[in-house]
Amino acid sequence: MPEPLKNFYSRDLVATMGDHLKRVCPAFDVPGFIHAATTGLDALELKERAAHIRDALNRFLPSDLENAIEVMLASLHPDDSVELSSVGMDADGIRGWAVMPMSDLVGLRCAEAFDTALLAQKEMTKRFSSEFGIRHLILQDQDRAMAEITRWADDDNYHVRRLASEGTRPRLPWAMQLPAFIADPGPSLPILEKLKNDPTEYVRRSVANHLNDIAKDNADTTARVCAKWMENATPHRKKLIRHALRTLIKQGHPLALETLGFGAAEIELSPLRIQTPVVQFGEALEFESVIRSTSDRKQQLAIDFIVHWRKANGETAPKVFKLKTLTLAPGERISVSKRHPIRPITTRRYYPGLQAVELQVNGKACGRHDFELVMEN
Repeated sequence: MPEPLKNFYSRDLVATMGDHLKRVCPAFDVPGFIHAATTGLDALELKERAAHIRDALNRFLPSDLENAIEVMLASLHPDDSVELSSVGMDADGIRGWAVMPMSDLVGLRCAEAFDTALLAQKEMTKRFSSEFGIRHLILQDQDRAMAEITRWADDDNYHVRRLASEGTRPRLPWAMQLPAFIADPGPSLPILEKLKNDPTEYVRRSVANHLNDIAKDNADTTARVCAKWMENATPHRKKLIRHALRTLIKQGHPLALETLGFGAAEIELSPLRIQTPVVQFGEALEFESVIRSTSDRKQQLAIDFIVHWRKANGETAPKVFKLKTLTLAPGERISVSKRHPIRPITTRRYYPGLQAVELQVNGKACGRHDFELVMEN
């Protein structure tokens, strides 16, 4: 079982940070910093640990933000282009998870030295990611921040280019939301336009996730952008578009489906057969059906299934799950089946009683059938 991410923030990490900070700032109180940063650390979760270390940094770094930033930048690892998945603390300088509390400190205090704070986020992102810290600056002064961040989309360093996309995502997980961009994603679209053909998968993946974020509040915007980008698209860009449209495909958005070549499905569907009409919690829902093409030409099919989960008030709420995509020849018949475990997860609370499942083909739901969920033995 992998070690929890929160354990990256350990006494060893704090001590190594202190050593690097003292190397460039002899007056830095390493013992005091270690004591402040590690007291109570073990009881905290990931982001709380980062904030705890951030607050200790704020206490022991120079009080003037310009000077504090100078110290932090001087303590960074000299390699600014390494793959971040492989980095950790070492003798050459600070990089990896230790950068996150530093970036957050700069973000929180950005009003004291805005331009220097922008420069600091750009340099820090090359050793980890400033996707959380940069959001403070966008919220503080959107126009001023975006003018610089948009230029970063042309930077030679791919970590900086990724930050231009990742840091401006409206609904970045674990991070503060950007309400203005949720209401109007327009300011970030020029960045995504610049990055749609980026040579680095790491950057393109961020662009796709950014567009998927936009789709949650402005579905038509994402659909229109992807439809435009599909013209003369390279294989890399097509992959980006497919990932960007994943939520809209599940929702059956017409333009998103059309963009990926999924037209109105011409099919016959056999009655959905529930093999487990009563599902004991902790076991699995099993079902199958047969799909036959009624078209005289081959057709692309995006096949999903929808589980209508029972809520506390007795009503149901749908959740779409991917099943498969395929090409069906004229008159071809295929069998589709699924075994879907129903077990404890942190993102859902289950309620006993009747639920329902149905297939969705190219955005159109069909073949709904009830099943019962039993929560007690």
